Amino acid sequence: MKVLHILAGIFCVISLLVVILISSVEVAVYGDMGYFQKEYRKYDVMKNINMEEKELLFVTEEMMSYLKGKRDNLNVKAMIDGKEKEFFNEREIAHMEDVRVLFWGGQWLRRIGIVVCAITTVFLVFQNKKVFLLKCLRNGLISFIVVTATLAGIIATNFTKYFIIFHKIFFSNDLWILNPKTDRLINIVPEPFFIDTSIRIVVIFFAIIFFVCIGCSILLRIGIKKTGV
Repeated sequence: MKVLHILAGIFCVISLLVVILISSVEVAVYGDMGYFQKEYRKYDVMKNINMEEKELLFVTEEMMSYLKGKRDNLNVKAMIDGKEKEFFNEREIAHMEDVRVLFWGGQWLRRIGIVVCAITTVFLVFQNKKVFLLKCLRNGLISFIVVTATLAGIIATNFTKYFIIFHKIFFSNDLWILNPKTDRLINIVPEPFFIDTSIRIVVIFFAIIFFVCIGCSILLRIGIKKTGV
């Protein structure tokens, strides 16, 4: 039974990490159109592609709707160079199809993580292993913070290199290699945008883990062993 408790604790920590990570990505990407607006202004995107800000934000909203599954395609028209044109070309649309599959896969992975986390938590609680569960969560999350911080430091030394590795791992084609002369997508989300967004995701991820760890520590400190809560 002890082995089952240890395995349940490990799976609980891993599944919670998956849920927190995917939720952090969702908050960073979906959560705030104001963030996109700030980034577009920061990198002078409107000038680069000769669009009004409101038109670019409209395209961005439609792109987010597509990733969420709220629209079926990316046939989005907008005013560019003073004329109404299709914003995305065939290559960009094909790449965004792959991106949507990746996002949807993340959503399903998060649902599975929630289920696994709930099952293992209930199992350990009913086994009267509440203290063990809290220690697993606290120690496991703290350890992961150290590992993730180290990994983030390594990636920061050469973001472009690891950005390419990421795409080669998650995409089976070269559609993600866009040309700034022909593809607008790379102009609205250039590499510096991904750097900023990655930092945003890491900050949100660490903040959530920090508060979970604090919560676990408080519960342990107030004498959960004695109360049996």
